Amino acid sequence: MRNVLVTGGSRGIGLAIARRLAGAGFDVIAVARRESEELRAAIAEFSASSAGIHFRACDLSVTDAIPAFVKSVRDEHGPIYGLVNNAGIGTEGLLATMHNSEIEDLVRLNVLAPMILTKYVVRHMMAAGEGRIVNISSIIASTGYNGLSVYGATKAAANGFTRSLAREVGKVGITVNAIAPGFIATELTQSMDEEQQRRIAGRSALRRLPDTGDVAAMVEYLLGDGGRNVTGTVLTVDAGSTA
Repeated sequence: MRNVLVTGGSRGIGLAIARRLAGAGFDVIAVARRESEELRAAIAEFSASSAGIHFRACDLSVTDAIPAFVKSVRDEHGPIYGLVNNAGIGTEGLLATMHNSEIEDLVRLNVLAPMILTKYVVRHMMAAGEGRIVNISSIIASTGYNGLSVYGATKAAANGFTRSLAREVGKVGITVNAIAPGFIATELTQSMDEEQQRRIAGRSALRRLPDTGDVAAMVEYLLGDGGRNVTGTVLTVDAGSTA
């Protein structure tokens, strides 16, 4: 049984990834600050199967706690085959009026935390000679969007981190990729009304918005046999809005 750590696993994209991977036979450790009703339901749903979903509480913004957290997960569940860095915040705000504390929170959770978590997980993957790392980015990293300059910067950081880390750990059999979703119902679109969502969908090649299941399917691909020779790349899942 291969263990996969999914951060931000209590809702949205993270929960969709956890459910998809458990359905594909992976043992999923969903990480979040607190357990949600939806996550509890997913855990119960897979409780009878050989693969499952387990919840581990961790506030990843407290970066000093990450080394001990990774050790405790390994001690309890065994080797970690996959890491999906999905946890993040999408705080909107014009840079000129954004509080410094909000900027720091965004950078800490979206950039610093996944880098430090990856550092402690990848050490064990290197020793095992295998592993798959997937960073959840965003098309905003390359397209830009009004009011999302800091968020966009954090996702551009994820892309750069992905490419260089793939070079560092490829020689020991580890793949590192990023997925850049477009506007997805539940994430960046939650503050938009239906008309705005329709406008964005209308600009895409497929005239629709992707959903969380589309991202989860791409994660499953990257963690499975199909993804064994895919590394150092950013895969876009946006229904063709950047085509």
